Amino acid sequence: PPPRPGAPVSKARRARAMDAADSAVALGLPPSAGDSAWVLASAALVLLMTPGLAFFYGGLVRDTSIINTMMMSIIAMGVISVIWALFGFSLAFAEQCPFIGNFDHAVFRGLDETTWPGTAIWSLVFGVYQMTFAIIAAAILSGSLVERIRFRAYVLLIALWSLLVYVPLCHWVWGRGGWMEHWGAKDFAGGTVVHISSGTSGLTAAVLLGPRRHKQGEEDKPHNVPFVLLGAALLWFGWSGFNGGSALAADAVAARALAATYLAAASSMLSWVAVESVCLKQPSSIGAMVGAVAGLVVITPAAGFVSPWGAMVMGAVGAPVCYASVGALGRLESVDDTLDAFGLHGVGGFTGAVLTGVFAVDGGLLYGGGAALLGKQTVCALVGAAWSAAVTGLLFLALRCIMRVRLLDHQEADGVDRHVHGEQAYSPSKVYATSASASKSSLGDESTEVDSEAANGAGLSSGVVAV
Repeated sequence: PPPRPGAPVSKARRARAMDAADSAVALGLPPSAGDSAWVLASAALVLLMTPGLAFFYGGLVRDTSIINTMMMSIIAMGVISVIWALFGFSLAFAEQCPFIGNFDHAVFRGLDETTWPGTAIWSLVFGVYQMTFAIIAAAILSGSLVERIRFRAYVLLIALWSLLVYVPLCHWVWGRGGWMEHWGAKDFAGGTVVHISSGTSGLTAAVLLGPRRHKQGEEDKPHNVPFVLLGAALLWFGWSGFNGGSALAADAVAARALAATYLAAASSMLSWVAVESVCLKQPSSIGAMVGAVAGLVVITPAAGFVSPWGAMVMGAVGAPVCYASVGALGRLESVDDTLDAFGLHGVGGFTGAVLTGVFAVDGGLLYGGGAALLGKQTVCALVGAAWSAAVTGLLFLALRCIMRVRLLDHQEADGVDRHVHGEQAYSPSKVYATSASASKSSLGDESTEVDSEAANGAGLSSGVVAV
């Protein structure tokens, strides 16, 4: 029975009240339909980023490899979703120890009955939202390996990578009791968890796999610029949920994260175009969108922690750093980071993680916090990179012991699509017809004979007609 008004509260009753309060915290806050709706929408936005990445990567490769390149992103949606639901989420977020979770939430068990601790969103919403992060992380990794890794080897690699690299990092940074989170390091939306891990792992696997046969040849040019622009636009759009949804509520933090995301992307785009104009004497459309993506990566660990002006500075600084890293790696003949996953995501994520220690409103160097947060950010970023490189290297070497991981020379030379998937993105007959029509038009009424094989090759490499 409740105590009489003014009567002293017994120690036992006070203890029961404290236990009840602790249980309420453990079970999360009362559910908020608005917060849950925002995170649900954010999950859809982040999931859209994976097809966006497929278009972005697909436009950058040869026309004979676009299906395989896009398929590497799409297949991650199937493989990683199943692994994450079965035990990935539980190992990443169940409370166990500073290094890994347990199987309490295997197959999303128990997530449909409570709100997630410290939030007002349903636990199952949180689980699905985090699943979309795991998917895009694996898809980013593919950018370092396309046009030369066997498809089945890639599928097995990302399945194991998700469990052995991504899940532990996720627990360290975001999991209850994770050592990085407990230490006070900040990673708002995945600078270390997503970008440093995927970029560093991609570079490690690329070094062990070896360069493409045609690296830096005439064929090593984007075959479909509109696809690149479309993919980058979808990534930018989806990043609204990637960073904004990481607030896990429809509140002022989400608003700050959205503002920081858009401003960093914009300032990074302008900075990249300026650098490109000075170095190459002509700004490119691809450069503009790659610059925007670089800014999105750089702001990811800091989005909810920095002011709008800080976000703009981070984007403007991050672009030339990523530009320089992409150029430096591209000049190394022995290293072939095919689509610059490390230059953009690895270096961009590291830059953003470190700059968070400078620009974070709470504890940043410029806000009177001293060098403590900056030191923690740097150490955790380095540990994340080292863990990703070491485990990925061991995984890749183990795969090489049990299967052939690289395509045969003739498969790589001819293009992956026909040999691996039995499909072609472009119709040779339609390209020939288009080329012949253009030739007749340019010569007026004069009839012209066009060599079929040459016309097909010229048409395909410019990505004229998609089927």
